[in-house]
Amino acid sequence: MTWLLGYMNPWDSSLVAAALTIAFNPLFWNVVARWEQKTRQLSRAFGSPYLACYSLGGVILLLNVLRSHCFTQAMLRQPKMEGLDNPAAFCLGLVLLGVGTLFVLSSFFALGFTGTFLGDYFGILKEARVTTFPFNIVDNPMYWGSTANYLGWAVLHASPTGLLLTAMVALVYVVAVQYEEPFTAEIYRQKASRSHRRS
Repeated sequence: MTWLLGYMNPWDSSLVAAALTIAFNPLFWNVVARWEQKTRQLSRAFGSPYLACYSLGGVILLLNVLRSHCFTQAMLRQPKMEGLDNPAAFCLGLVLLGVGTLFVLSSFFALGFTGTFLGDYFGILKEARVTTFPFNIVDNPMYWGSTANYLGWAVLHASPTGLLLTAMVALVYVVAVQYEEPFTAEIYRQKASRSHRRS
């Protein structure tokens, strides 16, 4: 990882902005969702948990657009890596983008809007945890699909800056999963327990 730093100016404003948005986004949605789960303030403010969830989802989408923009600008303002600037690497980047997009879109269609954007924190639960594709291939496919997209984008641009930022994306997602996964497992365990008692 250290050799990547030789290709970039770590104090470039676009690189700093990209790093900040990468770190901020999961922190924001986890803090807001936990606050909502404990207080129901957003649901009360919007008059409906569904409307509150849709609104938070819209904000998350906008933040992700900003993150992607900052990521791209950081790559464009830093040097390329000659070893990645070739047709084989370009094709690899396209494959990674294809796989990442498949995972992101199939996750979204399997979960729906509220399932994707933290509906369980708003009390909007599915009948059971989703285990169909791509969840039967990998845990948290939305996160790993997003990571693959960033990696593919970095490889397409032959960008060591992009590779470093992708590693940061992956690390931030790993940390986020440590907070999100136990909560999700617990609420569906409680739901299954309540259903079992009723039957």
